[in-house]
Amino acid sequence: MTPEERARRSADAMWADDAASKWLGMTLDEVGPGRAVTSMVVAKHHLNGHGICHGGFIFTLADSAFAFACNSYNQLVVAQHNSISYLSPGQPGETLVATAVEVSRSGRSGIYDVTVTGADGRQVALFRGASRQVKGQHFEEAESA
Repeated sequence: MTPEERARRSADAMWADDAASKWLGMTLDEVGPGRAVTSMVVAKHHLNGHGICHGGFIFTLADSAFAFACNSYNQLVVAQHNSISYLSPGQPGETLVATAVEVSRSGRSGIYDVTVTGADGRQVALFRGASRQVKGQHFEEAESA
């Protein structure tokens, strides 16, 4: 199995039960070893009292991209710590795209950076996630020697 196939099978297994991302209106656009892209259109129910996308929804979009990136090796991985900086508002009707890339993966720990961009390519938020591998796999696979 190639690393790309492993990443896709892991993502498919996670996506099947990811009610939260689906409920928010996200799509999983790309996945590969240590990387993932999610997106969502900012709808009326995503808006806060200022008429812009609520920061919690932007965080969730980035967190989902992070989750698919760090789970792309067919090992169960959870978040250990995440932080986000908001740079510009998400506007009603625009598509926000969260692109996660692996920065470091050593032992059971990983670091991933996620950039959330708006429709015009501007940076909306920068997210950094620390991951921790736990016991288990997304699908049955023989251990490599």
